[in-house]
Amino acid sequence: MASAGVFVWVIAVVTILSKSHGDRTVYPSAGVLFVHVLEREYFKGEFPPYSKAGDASNDPITFNTNLKGYPDRPGWLRYIQRTPHSDGVLYGSPTAKHLSNPTIIEITAYNRRTFETARHNLVIHIMSTEEFPLPYQAEFFIKNMNVEEMLASEVLGDFLGAVKNVWQPERLNAINITSALDRGGRVPLPINDLKEGVYVMVGADVPFSSCLREFETPQNQLRCSQEMEPVISCDKKFRAQFHIDWCKISLVDITKVVPVHSSRPDMGTGVLPDIGEYNPPSESLKSRDYFVDFLITLAVPSAVALVLFFILGYSMCCRREGVIQLVHHSSIQKSTKELRNMSKNREISWPLSTLPVFHPVSGEVVPPIHPDNYETTSMPLMQTQTNLQNQIQIPQQQTSGKWYS
Repeated sequence: MASAGVFVWVIAVVTILSKSHGDRTVYPSAGVLFVHVLEREYFKGEFPPYSKAGDASNDPITFNTNLKGYPDRPGWLRYIQRTPHSDGVLYGSPTAKHLSNPTIIEITAYNRRTFETARHNLVIHIMSTEEFPLPYQAEFFIKNMNVEEMLASEVLGDFLGAVKNVWQPERLNAINITSALDRGGRVPLPINDLKEGVYVMVGADVPFSSCLREFETPQNQLRCSQEMEPVISCDKKFRAQFHIDWCKISLVDITKVVPVHSSRPDMGTGVLPDIGEYNPPSESLKSRDYFVDFLITLAVPSAVALVLFFILGYSMCCRREGVIQLVHHSSIQKSTKELRNMSKNREISWPLSTLPVFHPVSGEVVPPIHPDNYETTSMPLMQTQTNLQNQIQIPQQQTSGKWYS
């Protein structure tokens, strides 16, 4: 199974690419983008063929990658596979601090149809070179790309070619690629073919060109603060394929970066110094009186609560305003209880408002506002005079002094 770990030069670009054909050993350089492709076609050969001809190529295969002996990958190594029918990709950018023992990555392929598994190891030896990382580094945010699309060698080569045209370096290489989701970006809506966005960091051996520094002008900074696109003269060299957010470009000169050294305390031997034998306290301890503590924690709050209770009782029961409030509250409770009883049983006696009353003019007894054969079970609690069938009209006086109805 011959595969990769070979250097591919595209416009003076150094990027490590490899194919997953069995257990392999690769030698990426520190400060250079490393990409390892997990091809589904190879792992299909290790799974039993499907009984129906022509269906073997459609087996869904997913991959799981982890550092040998650990549940996850190293911090600098990422993995992505968009769907079970696409290839997986391991990518990342190792640094000089990872120059230690070989890194062994366990790759497990799962056939989601047959539940078969296949496992291979990827041995990574990180090499140290004096050429990398390059001193001048620029990070671009590309809005119309996903990370797996940008990791393709053809797309990455086209982007680095456009950067080379506006930067004009002698040496240029991709340092790192990061999805916008890993930087706190939001998942785009599934409309209008929106992309997640990707950050691409490249390095060169010459200072930044004037075009790359145009975003630092006050006019462009003002436009960025107003969420408007800045005016960049070289944007047309990218616009055909890559939509760059020039407000998020980052330029770093590592030769001018002041290293920060965190001061660490000197590590000791881990053995406590000999300070003699331990002397426990004497058995004769002085007794302590807790009566004062009892008064402070229980008696004083209880006394304050009792005084407040007497003040409230005097205000409610011994003063006229308090008695009125109690009577009013009692009447409300009685009315509420009466209405609840009426709602439960409509066959009870009628309220006083429905009993016969005297006519205000003639003095005659007026019958109740409901007939005797009125269905009491369907009568509402509150009635209106306009809805009654037998409405009583008040007689009016004629000019001759006689009454008529």
